[in-house]
Amino acid sequence: MQAQGAGLTTDKREAQSWLKKIQAAAVKFSYSGTFVYQQGEQFRTSRITHVKSGKNEYEKLEVLDGKPREYIRTNDEIICYVPDSKTLLVEKRVTQEVFPALPNANPAKLGDYYRLKMGGSGRVAGYAAQTILLEPLDNLRYGYKLWADKKTGLLLRAQTLNEKGDVVEQISFTQIEIGKIDPSRTRSSIANTQGWHIERAAMESANLSGWSVKAMPPGFRKIREVKRLVTNGAANARAGNQTPQSREMAQMVYSDGLAAISIFIEPGSASRTEGFMQQGAMNIAGKRQGEFWLTIVGEVPAVAIRQVANSIEFKTTRR
Repeated sequence: MQAQGAGLTTDKREAQSWLKKIQAAAVKFSYSGTFVYQQGEQFRTSRITHVKSGKNEYEKLEVLDGKPREYIRTNDEIICYVPDSKTLLVEKRVTQEVFPALPNANPAKLGDYYRLKMGGSGRVAGYAAQTILLEPLDNLRYGYKLWADKKTGLLLRAQTLNEKGDVVEQISFTQIEIGKIDPSRTRSSIANTQGWHIERAAMESANLSGWSVKAMPPGFRKIREVKRLVTNGAANARAGNQTPQSREMAQMVYSDGLAAISIFIEPGSASRTEGFMQQGAMNIAGKRQGEFWLTIVGEVPAVAIRQVANSIEFKTTRR
């Protein structure tokens, strides 16, 4: 029994070591590849090119299906090119969760909520890969199966698994090159943006201490509180209103280091209908609370979203 326990500990430590390699590889290596994101019956193809040069990171993310979009990142500044509306959206990066990056979770703490195990070997996009398994210790989060390049540790494929072990979401490279990448490949393919409309994301830190969640799943901690202005420019243009209408929306983000749950708070609207829906691994709840409308979104099972939605409280501060 003692030998078996030691083996399990070694297996867990090895899995934690691989998770650290995966986190580091997305930042320190240069690579370019095409990946497919599958959510339920929906597929989306994108291409990412990442160059690490000294202390700087340069990245280009191209959406290859549907309406064209490009995201050009230099360190923490992101410019989104939207050719259809001739718009440039400028914002600061607040997370590092774009594939093949993993959230900056502490792999040791993940072991409190997931059983970390080494899997077998495989191949993804022509590369030899090591698999790592994260099995949830409760029914309030999904499981994950990760494939990492054996040489560099770069994440090549990630699957999200429900309680039955079925794949509810998958993201995987179909073609990738890792190594020396010409920096010019991270520049936008759109050479002339003269006359384009520039929008800067108006987002700032907020104090949302009046809001609380009494039954957040174990291990989920608040990592961000922000307020942002959301503009209904396109909708108002269709309605013949030339002045874009903006509304303020607050957001609280909770994470267990791997999965995230967001609560969006905005002024209430009588036209909205309360309810739940699911898109692949994403579960969404909409509910009215006093004068506010709440949207709860998370890549967690429906039972977790319902638990959160039913335990949100708001207390007005007395002056």
